[in-house]
Amino acid sequence: MRLITILLLCGLSSATYAADVQSPASKSAPPPPALDPSEAVDEPQVTITKQTEQTIEEFRSHGKLYMIKVTPSHGKPYYLIDDRGDGKFARQESLDSGLRVPQWVIYKF
Repeated sequence: MRLITILLLCGLSSATYAADVQSPASKSAPPPPALDPSEAVDEPQVTITKQTEQTIEEFRSHGKLYMIKVTPSHGKPYYLIDDRGDGKFARQESLDSGLRVPQWVIYKF
């Protein structure tokens, strides 16, 4: 019985000693590299043009125009979207695709 107690105490003391010693991985990491402003960010660029009768928002990604939102002063906004990337824009009344996924109630409690 005493042998087991002595072994447990030795094990706990060595675990405590190991926790006090800092490993190289636990030291502070070097700071991250600074961001280069010349690198392209994947965020879209938005250009807003306000006119007397409407507001036009142009959305570009990597310098290419892919969507235009037109908000008239009276009425609902609509979108002109280049789906194929060929420069021809198709009008959509909203960004809703109209796809409706079927939903069923499996269990009600």
